[in-house]
Amino acid sequence: MPQLIQILHQTPNLIAVNKPAGMLVHRTWLDRHETQFLMQTLRDQIGQHVFPVHRLDRPTSGVMLFALNRETAHALSQQFEQHQIHKTYWAIVCGWTDPSGTIDHPLKEQLDDIADRHANPDKAAQSAITHYQTLAQTEQPFSSNKKFPTSRYSWLALHPQTGRKHQLRRHLKHIFHPIIGDTTHGDLKQNKAVQQFCGNTRLLLHARSLTFLQPENQQIIEITAPVDEQWAQVQHAFGWQTIEPQP
Repeated sequence: MPQLIQILHQTPNLIAVNKPAGMLVHRTWLDRHETQFLMQTLRDQIGQHVFPVHRLDRPTSGVMLFALNRETAHALSQQFEQHQIHKTYWAIVCGWTDPSGTIDHPLKEQLDDIADRHANPDKAAQSAITHYQTLAQTEQPFSSNKKFPTSRYSWLALHPQTGRKHQLRRHLKHIFHPIIGDTTHGDLKQNKAVQQFCGNTRLLLHARSLTFLQPENQQIIEITAPVDEQWAQVQHAFGWQTIEPQP
């Protein structure tokens, strides 16, 4: 039976849902064996076609916005292109971060060997900026490194000013605070240590909120997505169960 997608907000012209971690947004030749996709599942659930206006990586959970007609898709896509939509992500990362900061680190476009075979591999790095605030920190009594008997972690709110591919994951790796559960840009020893401590197997990156202008009435709306069971399990294990930070 297909997974039921949590609907966060719906009007006649658009719908916002809570994308599950690990679910592809749409079909792709990169994973031919996958059988469940967010677009198809949501279309079948609500009985009408949906139009994507932005993207989330497969391992990332959280707010995903779709238009329900081409006109609204165009209007929302323009807001994304013009950086008029405010996005907040939550991440749990290795180490203790500063109370707040800005990561201003240009990123080279990541090309796929087949899909981007005609792209220019020597294209200059593009501007990439991420702002962050530290929401909570913890030191846990287990080791992921022989040098230290304990392990430190931070819970961050991330606000990307730009939208480069894998920007948040690459930026946090750049400042030596990789996201827990990131198998591409993360610390595999830390991932394993957290998994053994509390059972986490997902990337701890969550699209917490999205603020945009509804095209049909020009009202500003903020959509917030709750975290899933695995995230809550890590939060509880790290002693953050009583902390309810705002997006």
